[in-house]
Amino acid sequence: MTQVQESRQLPRPVGELMRWWREQRGYSQLALATRADISARHLSFMETGRSKPSRGMVLRLGQHLDLELRDKNQLLLAAGYAPAYTDSPLDVAEMLPVRGALRQILTGHEPFPALVVDRNWNIVLSNSGFALFAEGASPELLRPPVNALRLAMHPDGMRPRILNFPDWRDQLLLRLQRRVELTAEPGLTELLRELRGYPDADGPSRPPAADQADLTLPLRLRYRDAELSLICTIATFGMPLDVTVAELAVEAFLPADAATGVLLNRLRAEAPAGPDPAGAA
Repeated sequence: MTQVQESRQLPRPVGELMRWWREQRGYSQLALATRADISARHLSFMETGRSKPSRGMVLRLGQHLDLELRDKNQLLLAAGYAPAYTDSPLDVAEMLPVRGALRQILTGHEPFPALVVDRNWNIVLSNSGFALFAEGASPELLRPPVNALRLAMHPDGMRPRILNFPDWRDQLLLRLQRRVELTAEPGLTELLRELRGYPDADGPSRPPAADQADLTLPLRLRYRDAELSLICTIATFGMPLDVTVAELAVEAFLPADAATGVLLNRLRAEAPAGPDPAGAA
């Protein structure tokens, strides 16, 4: 078990947990105290257990440590307080407005691919455009829960069809590494280790043209006898008060050129209705 896993799984006094997160963020006691507008002495007393933080102080420090809602709840529990944020499964009745909003977003984005992922990049919803990504993938990679990063980078997934795979892989690994550093989530740490263990790409790669004016890296994907160029956009809920909602992200892909837009519209018009491999919206 890694140090991060031990830190996240073993019950710890709130002071120790606060200090651990402060060190994870690279703050000295003085730096964090300055950010939170408290004295370094007060912070030191809380970390050593000589002083118990109030509920408001726990939330205040969690905010200045840039903690996720899940980790703020963990701090509160360690201090003996009830969680401040609910953690509701997506399929309960209370989450019906959230599910409805997500379905509306995904359906409205068709014929372009869009999917909703959780904190571990597992796909919880997708639209019909996801079929472009599932094309030719191993059945094992399409068994729920489908992991979007594993599907993209596995040799039996999308990887052989991604024409700029080395650049796309590096971008995905960078995003995942940042999430690992932000959340210290053991599941993400294990996923990062797995993805980094895949053999180096040996498929076709096309460097960007010298006169390339794009400010984003497109996904260049071979689909049957055509090449698609897609730009990924990411959206989250603003000011969420539920852990599950806070950890959801909509990854929507837009055509990077006119030809891709025309092709996707034509494919939608020609395609028969059918089930979505990752769970239709």
